[in-house]
Amino acid sequence: MVELELGIYVCGLLYSLVIPALILSGVLCLCLLLLLHGLRLWLQRRKNQLIPPKQDGKRPYVVAFFHPYCNAGGGGERVLWCALRALQKKYKDVSYIVYTGDTDATAENILEGAYRRFNIRLNQPVKFVFLRRRYLVEASLYPHFTLLGQSLGSVFLGWEALMKCVPDIYIDSMGYAFTLPLFKYLGGCQIGSYVHYPTISTDMLSVVRNQNARFNNAAIITKIPLLSKLKLAYYYLFASIYGLVGSCSDVVMVNSSWTLNHILSLWRCSDRTNIVYPPCDVQAFLDIPLCQKSTVEQTIVSVSQFRPEKDHALQIRAFAKLLERTVGQQLLPKLILIGGCRNQDDEQRVNALKRLCQELGIENRVEFKVNIPFEELKKHLADAAIGLHTMWNEHFGIGVVECMAAGTIILAHNSGGPKLDIVVPYEGNITGFLAENEDSYADAMAYIFSLSPMRRLEIRQNARQSVKRFADQEFEETFLLSAEQLFK
Repeated sequence: MVELELGIYVCGLLYSLVIPALILSGVLCLCLLLLLHGLRLWLQRRKNQLIPPKQDGKRPYVVAFFHPYCNAGGGGERVLWCALRALQKKYKDVSYIVYTGDTDATAENILEGAYRRFNIRLNQPVKFVFLRRRYLVEASLYPHFTLLGQSLGSVFLGWEALMKCVPDIYIDSMGYAFTLPLFKYLGGCQIGSYVHYPTISTDMLSVVRNQNARFNNAAIITKIPLLSKLKLAYYYLFASIYGLVGSCSDVVMVNSSWTLNHILSLWRCSDRTNIVYPPCDVQAFLDIPLCQKSTVEQTIVSVSQFRPEKDHALQIRAFAKLLERTVGQQLLPKLILIGGCRNQDDEQRVNALKRLCQELGIENRVEFKVNIPFEELKKHLADAAIGLHTMWNEHFGIGVVECMAAGTIILAHNSGGPKLDIVVPYEGNITGFLAENEDSYADAMAYIFSLSPMRRLEIRQNARQSVKRFADQEFEETFLLSAEQLFK
């Protein structure tokens, strides 16, 4: 009897505690919903305040691109400018803005840089919204839990952008998926995403699971099973959240078959996802005559931003092994590393690569060309015999396409976009070569130099014909076909 009374007392006590807690939780959730709804209404009243009204007094329709590093000069920036140019051709009465963190440049500087680096001029003016908190997405700010830190930082950066201008259409063209819910649910925008590279991929999960050392998986973690398991749990949790925020997109465009496979597995958005190959200035390089080269044909050129994942160190070490095999030859090969530096971290990376060249004793055979203009880039590609690419699982590889169009023989990493989409046979004929490590790269370079001039010319011609499908016009057509869903 005592036990029964005690049970009734405990149940009554729990009931008296749980019910008020549930009611309080419900009230708090309702208050939160009302707060978010009020915030959304307030933002709607601020919509497009940055853009002056039209002559008839009507509010302009605004399309905004979120691209904090729009002045960086890489392949992602070329997509931005070509996308803007394509939209301006079709939707002339629309106003366009770009959210950027390039506060050290003026609008004129940025547009001139786009022309100087990519040979692109816009058809009408574009307004830049300068963001002051771009440092929140810098990897250097988060020595640990970098993915999570940068993603959370992008939320605050996105909030700054939203507070300055609420557009009608929001397009994330740089991969900051965590900003999408802000603009969709608070800004009331139509959401588009152009994904160059998933923030996290199933390949990254496999690297940690298999305890392989990579640029994003420190060697110390691979040596301690417990740390590997903890990091794997962190990656799986992050991947789940990444899938949720990515699914906020109304239209998803990906740049390659490799990116498509990962986004479909993470975002679950197959009904609104299309491959839109990035625009490559193929025509500018097709103008280079395919003549048989003499002394300059010993030149090897690499075209990519100086970022850690591009693995320039692999290029330098493989080139050093090639030089060991060519000692005593009359014409020694020369390696030219061409790329853009976005910030101080990239500049420090270039200095580290220069020190590596000194350590290997090859500094006299390696040149660095940083942030060079388009015409100079074109000249180097015209003179080179081999175009070198070493990034593991490169999402696409605009630099690879440019090398092939310019008439160099491409030697790319045997993974990602180069393997699946670019360095593939054309009408059954070889278009380039693939490698994976120092020895295979050195072997491939030596083999290419051993080919007869006629055989090299055949490969270059095949490569040129194959990359015409990546021209600007092809990009504009597929991009506009996907983006038109946002305007309906």
